[in-house]
Amino acid sequence: MANRLTRIYTRGGDDGSTGLAGGERVRKDAPRIAAIGDVDELNSVIGLLRAALAGDDMDPLLESVQHRLFDLGGELAMPGTELIEAERTIELEQALDRHNALLPSLAEFVLPGGNEAAARCHVARAVCRRAERALLRLSRDEPVNSASVTYLNRLSDLLFVLARTLARRNGGAEITWHKGT
Repeated sequence: MANRLTRIYTRGGDDGSTGLAGGERVRKDAPRIAAIGDVDELNSVIGLLRAALAGDDMDPLLESVQHRLFDLGGELAMPGTELIEAERTIELEQALDRHNALLPSLAEFVLPGGNEAAARCHVARAVCRRAERALLRLSRDEPVNSASVTYLNRLSDLLFVLARTLARRNGGAEITWHKGT
């Protein structure tokens, strides 16, 4: 592989703009760049979760998610490109079904937490929802791959189920919301 970055700083963004993959310059606060940033943050938070789960059986699934999020970032950096396919959402649904089958039904809302790994997973879920909202905002003005929006929607569901699973590990428990307490 050729070197992609020979210099980390270019000074090109000092004026508040940044370059897309095709060379177009856009404002750093543009909806497309906000969406790229939210997806990047989500990928980073999942990396932090993976670090807490080193060697865990969830790790291959989360690594795959990180690769797909990098694909999504590439999609956003190259307007008109579609790298996320509907099959990727089906993969998430299959993992979701596997993990959810082992959990009891919910009668109350779950408070984020339970243990460190579960709390990190809840943070990833919240960041995922923000990334999804950013894609929807972008879609008001520009075409967005609908499979990518669906992927993020399902990913947040999966992260919720994984957080529930993690909270119950090693004798742990979920904490449910009790109104007014």
